[in-house]
Order: sequence, then structure tokens, then C-alpha cells
Amino acid sequence: MISDADKAKINDAIRAAESKTSGELYCVLAQNAGRYRLVPIAWAAALALLVPWPLIASTGWSAATVYVIQLVVFSAAAIGLSQPGIRFHIVPGRTKRERAHAAAMRQFWAHGMHKTQKRTGILIFAAVAERYVEIIADAGINAKVSQEVWDAAVASLVSAIKAGRPGDGFIAAIEQCGAVLAQHFPVEPGSINPDELPDRLVEI
Repeated sequence: MISDADKAKINDAIRAAESKTSGELYCVLAQNAGRYRLVPIAWAAALALLVPWPLIASTGWSAATVYVIQLVVFSAAAIGLSQPGIRFHIVPGRTKRERAHAAAMRQFWAHGMHKTQKRTGILIFAAVAERYVEIIADAGINAKVSQEVWDAAVASLVSAIKAGRPGDGFIAAIEQCGAVLAQHFPVEPGSINPDELPDRLVEI
């Protein structure tokens, strides 16, 4: 999803941002937050349930014939709607947002971002299929920063992804989040600044 050259730039941006703060940044790019396998089946079933009524009303076909047509419509619709290019477009927006948010939270907990020394971990998460971006900040930093700050970083990433430049978007978001961390949690003079999380973009 992102070239090796862009990944290297993103990793460098994370290291540069973390050199000025005791906070931690972690980036995840997901191809999708869910498979939504049941959604095409549900749409196909709904369509198949509508098929018999006009046939019964306008033809003299037997129930067996109508039933066979119903099965054919269901099978064709299920196969057609299950194609990736179509499937993600028929999933309700609310469902996609909920699934993507849940995936972001799983990444936050799975990578131990809540275990940083000062509770200053920030996850920058993007799900391509859902066109969803979220920034999750741990309690230590979130208590000091308004949501508008994260919204601005999200907007930078979303804009770049829409323009086909996800690498630039991640770098912009990293720089903005890094500046916030540096402001509230700068590196203490003479102190050791441990690297608590990997400085890299993870693709899933």
C-alpha cells in the first residue's frame, strides 16, 4: 500500500519526532478493518425475497420454477456483491466506521500503547477500504490536548490519502502529533529517553 521509500521516510519522521519528546508515536495502515462477508449475503437474500412477487403476479409459472429462479438470483447476487470492488461500497457507513474504530482500538491495546511510562502513546491509524482515519492518544497526553488538535492531524492524513499520497499524509500527521508531544512532554535535559515502541509504520 505504501512504497518502501515512503516507509523509510515515515520511520525517519517518527524517530525525528520522538527525539524531541518522551512520548511515543505508532502508525498502522490497514487494507481493511473487516471482511464484511455477511453483508453481500444479506443483500442477496433481500433481493431474492422480492423476486417471487412480480413473477407470481405476471406469469403462470409453477412454484418450483419460481423457486429455481429465486435461487439463481440469490446465488448470482451473492457472488457479484461479494467482489471486493463492490462489497465495500454496499456496507453501511456506520458499520464501516464502527468496525474501523474497533480495529484501531485493538491495535492500540495489542501494541501496549497504554503501557508507556507516562501514558503518552499516540496511535495514528488508517483503514484504506473504509476510508477511515483515527488518532488515539493515551490518557497522559489526551488530558492536555483538545480534540481539535487531533482533528487537524486527521484532516492532513485524509487529504493526502485522497490525493494518492498516503506517505506524505502520515509524515504530516506524525509531525503535527510530534509537535504536540514535544510541547507537553519534552525530553528532560540530561535524562535518558527510552524508545518504548518500534519506530515504524505497520501494514496489516
